[in-house]
Amino acid sequence: MLDDTLKAQLAAYLERVTLPFEMVASLDDSETSRDMRSLLETIQSLRADKISVRFDGNDARKPSFSLQRAGATNSLRFAGLPLGHEFTSLVLALLWTGGHPPKEEQEVMDQIKSLDGDFNFEVYMSLTCHNCPDVVQALSLMAILNPKIKTTVIEGGAFQDEVEKRQIMAVPMVFLNGQVFGSGRMEVAEIVAKLDTNSAEREAAKMNAKEAYDVLIVGGGPAGAAAAVYAARKGIRVGVAAERFGGQVNDTLGIENYISIQETTGPKLAADLEAHARSYGVDIMNLQRADKIVPAAAPGGLTEVVMANGGSLKAKTVILSTGARWRNVNVPGEAEYKNKGVAYCPHCDGPLFKGKDVAVIGGGNSGVEAAIDLAGVVNHVTVFEFMPELKADAVLVKKLQSLPNVTTHTNAQTTEITGAEGKVNGIKYKNRETGVETLVPLEGVFVQIGLVPNTEFLRGTVELSKFGEIIIDAKGHTNVPGVFAAGDCTTVPYKQIVIAAGAGATAALSAFDHLIRH
Repeated sequence: MLDDTLKAQLAAYLERVTLPFEMVASLDDSETSRDMRSLLETIQSLRADKISVRFDGNDARKPSFSLQRAGATNSLRFAGLPLGHEFTSLVLALLWTGGHPPKEEQEVMDQIKSLDGDFNFEVYMSLTCHNCPDVVQALSLMAILNPKIKTTVIEGGAFQDEVEKRQIMAVPMVFLNGQVFGSGRMEVAEIVAKLDTNSAEREAAKMNAKEAYDVLIVGGGPAGAAAAVYAARKGIRVGVAAERFGGQVNDTLGIENYISIQETTGPKLAADLEAHARSYGVDIMNLQRADKIVPAAAPGGLTEVVMANGGSLKAKTVILSTGARWRNVNVPGEAEYKNKGVAYCPHCDGPLFKGKDVAVIGGGNSGVEAAIDLAGVVNHVTVFEFMPELKADAVLVKKLQSLPNVTTHTNAQTTEITGAEGKVNGIKYKNRETGVETLVPLEGVFVQIGLVPNTEFLRGTVELSKFGEIIIDAKGHTNVPGVFAAGDCTTVPYKQIVIAAGAGATAALSAFDHLIRH
């Protein structure tokens, strides 16, 4: 199962195991079971003094295996092979079960240990999903730390019957005690906050007690991270309040155009951005959404940012870097069938539509790239573009047109996403030239029509463009004194990571200039 290089790397990691544990497998006569046996035997052979393996398990899901520390009652199980993107999740689970300390904030781990109740998590993932490992690792850690939490990690490709029965059309998909708990990328602190009903109140109290910042940054994407670093290097008090540090970068699979970094992944870059900001002592408040901004009453006064949890933060200057989110097509059926056939991430959810017919709405670069990606997995892809021709780069259009299982409709206005029995079964579109409406039967729709700025909470306070973008000048000033903005939420042209980072640096320098002048 593992080549010599991976074996050597795994052996080096397993040297960190300090506590004995066993792996108990429940197998059948399938090829996946034979591969699982081989994998577990390899793991055991690399650290035989601490790790044992048994093949007499009787779990209903086969093939699967559990990790059980000697004398403990924790419950963590992997159903299917945790390879691909999930191999790292397996390695971490082995290390944590074997006593190696997690790299998680002690406050979060204490919160996990204090959770009281009956928590039976099932998380469905695919081996090509780049958002799944964060959720798998979070729930694995929770099961290892708290014996009242049971986690089963299920590889959807190995359990297609379950996927069909539960109508899972997007991963990661998490069930708690048999009911849908959440889908998409979630951090461990976010999951814990949903379980700990008093956490929002405690966070609000902490915020209210904080001293005013010299610079408060709202949003933690590339613009916010760059602003934090540039501001903190001035030796002033800097805070960042973000819904999730890294922003949309977390949802990006491959990044190959960030100057000086030839190739990286979105989650890795997001983690690097946060680590860089923390290295300068920036006060990072994650999983926090701004609800309102109250400008300073007089020059030199404090601007207040009111958060969704009821707390508030005050600062001498504020930098808004709230980024943008996927734009919805806003037709009947989109909201109703979200995660039931309507998806936004072809890398994550594409494998769930293997052998099926799907649509991509959008003919720009992201839409055409999604269609090319999906064409290698699904039976057929239909691309719908509103304009008279595809807007993607010529090289991408040429590649798309060379694929035998892709159909393109231009001048096509999507009018409805149809469904039955709780899942998508088609898409209606109108030919904008003839007015004729057509129904195309299919089982999945991937929306790829650009971004919308996260600025709704600023209406009536900060001047916005007709597209909802924060209007700024060349130095990042808004129309409100002491309030600056940067990144994809602003009128800056070309929404790119490197441009957002530069704009964040500009806004930080402008905020510092404002501080020393006022």
